[in-house]
Amino acid sequence: MKWLFSKTDKRKKLTIEFCENNLDRFLKEDDLPLFKDFLNQAHVIYKEYDCQSHCKLCKKNAYAIVDGELVAEASSKELLNRLKEI
Repeated sequence: MKWLFSKTDKRKKLTIEFCENNLDRFLKEDDLPLFKDFLNQAHVIYKEYDCQSHCKLCKKNAYAIVDGELVAEASSKELLNRLKEI
């Protein structure tokens, strides 16, 4: 019966990969707590890499790779909102 009362997260697991250079460039300090809250959810797995070799995009937009697909937005806050929708 223990399984009956255990909390299960039925949301789809997300694997999100970030470029550290891109985070340094676009992540605003005010948005950091919002990102931490999102990334600490049970259904989110994230990794940070020094570079992901998307240099042209990295200079123009905040981006992440979600389950193998590139997701880009103009700002870190817009990126976070998009990640929450996936």
